[in-house]
Amino acid sequence: MQLNKFPIERAKKTLEEIQNIPEHEYAEYQRKRKNAIIDYHIQHNDFYREFFNWDGFDDWQHVPIMKKSDLQHPLKDRLSSTYNTKTAYIGKTSGSSGHPFIFAKNRFAHALSWAGFQDRYRWYHIDLNKSLQARFYGIPLDFYGNVQERLKDRISLRRRFNIFDLSEKKMEDFLERFKKSDFNYLNGYTSAIVLFARFLKDKNLILKELCPSLNICIVTSERLFEKDQQLIEDALGVPVINEYGASEVGLIAFEDAENHWIVNSEDLYIEILDENDHILPYGEEGRVVITSLYNKAHPMIRYDIGDIGCLSKKSTLKKPILEKLIGRTNDIARLPDGKVVPGLTFYYVTKTIIEDNGHIKEFVIIQTEMDEFKIEYVSKQEFSEEQRAKILDAIGTYVGENLKINFERKDILKRSRSGKLKQFISHLK
Repeated sequence: MQLNKFPIERAKKTLEEIQNIPEHEYAEYQRKRKNAIIDYHIQHNDFYREFFNWDGFDDWQHVPIMKKSDLQHPLKDRLSSTYNTKTAYIGKTSGSSGHPFIFAKNRFAHALSWAGFQDRYRWYHIDLNKSLQARFYGIPLDFYGNVQERLKDRISLRRRFNIFDLSEKKMEDFLERFKKSDFNYLNGYTSAIVLFARFLKDKNLILKELCPSLNICIVTSERLFEKDQQLIEDALGVPVINEYGASEVGLIAFEDAENHWIVNSEDLYIEILDENDHILPYGEEGRVVITSLYNKAHPMIRYDIGDIGCLSKKSTLKKPILEKLIGRTNDIARLPDGKVVPGLTFYYVTKTIIEDNGHIKEFVIIQTEMDEFKIEYVSKQEFSEEQRAKILDAIGTYVGENLKINFERKDILKRSRSGKLKQFISHLK
């Protein structure tokens, strides 16, 4: 980052200063930062001034909510007048929610995000300048993007495992790399690591015994279920830590040694809102809305990231705790009788039954019509009639009656361009 003129040392110093602010002064720190970032964009960003419909600022709750669809305009129209594409960091979201867009951060804001990652990783004795990472991520497939990403991996001590091919033969290759390398930690998409853990379990192997330097596994970008966490920990022989972040805002929450998801309150301000945009108290579920307190290049102010979550009643302003991350707001199934069901309900129902059979590798649920769903799965053999009957019975009990369920066995499941596997997909408009 220093080579690319990101002020990482200044960012680390600022982070330390923020962390030293006493709890009783933290509300004032947040108030000043929220007002400062609003004032900056009102003065220097035509897009945000028009979006806000500015006529004076008197109450934070009057600040409009930004959705991803609001940001799907050319980046040049959304940049602050004080920055351009050469002086700011430019990134792109993966579009896992169906709304990809290009965004910008000023260099200090981006450096502050990375200072936050460095700080959290040190909780587990990971030094981003020294620790070798086994990286289970996707990678750009175009020549320039691919070369650029691999160069960044080399400099950042990351060794990438291509998760676009998760065949058994490819995972044999993964295993050989672990045997020959001194990886300190594994980081990547949950679904890919779960699949690798199943591969190890089937072979009665524990990765830590084959790669003794491995100390921890960090999963990100996709939801981690309790059974999957146990599977990974058993197969890898190291603890599994949850990371919650997004490219456009950086680190959102990170799991500590006591299994609490500690929310990043240093350079982000997190709110939980109901469907009417009212702020919910700790303990209630709602939409996760995020303000980037230092991003002057591009407004990320009261930005609805598309997730549903809940902050613990034990939270404080300085140390918010993410109690639950329920899923994405678009991960819901709508039934003919008007019932709305979280897509995860199907996942829990089928997963419980499918895990009785060790042959099932992974699966997704797809809603094709109001009353029709498809279960695509990767397995060594077809579902038996008994398995199908159990799944249909469970769906009738927990989801709804008279639904058509189609089963389709596949050799490989389709992932997004970034390599993520979406567990529930609705094709309804």
